[in-house]
Amino acid sequence: MKRLLVGITGASGVVYGIRLLMALRDAPDVESHLILSPGAAVTLGFETERRAEDVRALADVVHDHADLAAPVASGSFPMHGMVVAPCSMKTLAQIALSLGDNLLARAADVTLKERRRLVLVPRETPLHLGHLRHMTAVTEMGGVILPPAPAFYHGPKTVMDIVDQTVGKVLDQFGIAHDLYRRWGHDA
Repeated sequence: MKRLLVGITGASGVVYGIRLLMALRDAPDVESHLILSPGAAVTLGFETERRAEDVRALADVVHDHADLAAPVASGSFPMHGMVVAPCSMKTLAQIALSLGDNLLARAADVTLKERRRLVLVPRETPLHLGHLRHMTAVTEMGGVILPPAPAFYHGPKTVMDIVDQTVGKVLDQFGIAHDLYRRWGHDA
């Protein structure tokens, strides 16, 4: 059983985290864990018709953002990796600077120190030098920066087709099989 931790922050694009949790429900042998930041709960109201409880119900295990004693705060708790989707610039900075003052940032720090896969889906544009330096720092520590940059070779017809392509790229990082989008060079 793979355990994958999903962090959802208050950045625009909470649909990426929601869709990831939905895809993980369909993935055999994957146990999804969730940390929903207080900012994410607010953004849900602006961008979706879902409530925080609805999103929490998509995960197998939910951890409180303020609970620094949660199992995922320790390297001794076996996890396959962690995704932060979307990742706010505040959370990116906390991770880049190893500031573990909330569970999401602490769990990301643990993921890096244990040399597990950490994938961040940053949602901001344009980027200034501080953002880029934090992305560089996370990359140098072993993290993966995976911006939601849409591709069009798979012939997306809806916004969700574009979202699914990004979520599929995230799943690829963990070797989790999916059919969320048509891959390059494959016929429809």
